[in-house]
Amino acid sequence: MTKNTLARPLTAALLGAVLSVPALTASAFADTKDYQFQLVQQEAKVGDAVLAVRLVDKRSGKPVTDAVVFAKRLDMAPDAMEEMATKVEQVPSTEPGIYRFKAHLGMQGRWRLSLAAKVQGETGTVEDKLIIQAGK
Repeated sequence: MTKNTLARPLTAALLGAVLSVPALTASAFADTKDYQFQLVQQEAKVGDAVLAVRLVDKRSGKPVTDAVVFAKRLDMAPDAMEEMATKVEQVPSTEPGIYRFKAHLGMQGRWRLSLAAKVQGETGTVEDKLIIQAGK
């Protein structure tokens, strides 16, 4: 009888522990809001430019090196000229966590760089809009 008396509470305790593990594991995953694109330089010269951005995990402050940037747009929406857009091409980077984009900034003013990326191991899409000042 001692075996049965101990077996039930022990089984219940183990079952409770097993059922609580998924809840703990799910909260350990990041949300797409835990990531942020940051400009390496806030300003660029008018004409052909290479824009560098860093993707950072805001929880640790560490750069994210394995993201796939699949959407990019550069326009002058901050200066009320959203229709003034230019082609953006991703170019290779030698620095981990830095993503580079080549574009032609046709005039002075504020340009909005809109990016969307997938981070390995995370569901959802990281999206951000960055403002670059183009000058002479």
